[in-house]
Amino acid sequence: MSKKIKILTLSDHPLSPSGVGTQTKYVIEALLKTGRYSVISLGGAMKHENYQPIQVDPYGEDWRIIPVDGYGTQEMIRSILRTEKVDAVWIMTDPRFWGWLWSMENEIRPLCPIVYYHVWDNYPYPMYNRPYYISNDHIATISKVSDDIVRNVAPEVDCTYVPHAVNGDIFKPNSLEKIKEDRESSLAPADREKVIFFWNNRNARRKQSGTLIFWFKDWLDKNNLNDKAQLIMHTDPKDPHGQDLEHILEHLQLTNREVLFSTKKIPPEHLAAFYNIVDCTINISDAEGFGLATLESLSCGTPIIVNMTGGLQEQVTDGTNWFGVGLKPNSKSIIGSQQVPYIYEDRISKEQFMSALNKIYYMTSEARREMGAKGREHVLKNYNFETFNKQWVELMDSVMEKHGSWENRKEYNGIYFGEVA
Repeated sequence: MSKKIKILTLSDHPLSPSGVGTQTKYVIEALLKTGRYSVISLGGAMKHENYQPIQVDPYGEDWRIIPVDGYGTQEMIRSILRTEKVDAVWIMTDPRFWGWLWSMENEIRPLCPIVYYHVWDNYPYPMYNRPYYISNDHIATISKVSDDIVRNVAPEVDCTYVPHAVNGDIFKPNSLEKIKEDRESSLAPADREKVIFFWNNRNARRKQSGTLIFWFKDWLDKNNLNDKAQLIMHTDPKDPHGQDLEHILEHLQLTNREVLFSTKKIPPEHLAAFYNIVDCTINISDAEGFGLATLESLSCGTPIIVNMTGGLQEQVTDGTNWFGVGLKPNSKSIIGSQQVPYIYEDRISKEQFMSALNKIYYMTSEARREMGAKGREHVLKNYNFETFNKQWVELMDSVMEKHGSWENRKEYNGIYFGEVA
């Protein structure tokens, strides 16, 4: 029996509910199911009850997760390289989190390739990311925007477009009878006949959680719909990285179940049921690398309202059909930080958003279901699980064939982060 290819992954914890964690899990499982790979994961970006490594069923020793603070440390990487002799390092999330890793490229890449699943939200072309990009052997991109960015900023780096995927066997439309049953069991009697809008995001600044509540209230008041429509927000209203959403509800005197919070972590099957009982899912983020929640919603046959930024714009339309309401940004603002000197925020207006709410609200339920059904077809065609799995297996196979590892290392040109940063 030939030796399995051993991959070290660094990302959000692959068993966490975050979009990055979910996609990491999908990639890992695709590789493991070939029987030719094993994986060691540094599971980061979450609080841990303990830091004991675990083996993931049913894969046993083939998939081990080591809980870490942040995303790990240089000393951890050095230790794992020495003791585990991994054949490739695979990383995912925003590049600003990986400068510490790429700065030790001269310790990693002579031994094994680095594969980066690129997450980036918006233009202008981030030329300041070029030292990061050229420190990888291969970059996979999550959206057409991120793909265009990598190909223009670092055209010499191998690049493959691999959009996020949804498991259509979990996120699928339920029957009308099942939806009625779930609405009756999940919603208060006074809410069952309302048109329900759903928001499933982290409560963070760029997600516009507070703006959403203010604008939703204005729409309710303007149309006298306080007892006919509802917004459910699946989030932490007290997230330290976001706004105090409970205080906003109190300030706006939203005391009649106009806006509700769902705060418990729920398994994918329960989340899919949630998408089925609501009438529309919303994402009006100022910047969004991809936006997994709206894709899950479409997979369940529920239409969406989105700001057409980042990966959201390729979800809401295929260029001919619309699977909800796409709001074209009417202004851009340049923001930045010490790590990200400049990036656009794409902004929509309250009037645009209220018009979108009107369109969905005043549709018949049959029209919403028809729009959602087309969205489901769009997901199955362009973001299906089988294609995603196949792409990742082929990509990693090709990386290992082209670049090799350790004694068989090939194609490394010796340029590393420290020389160009």
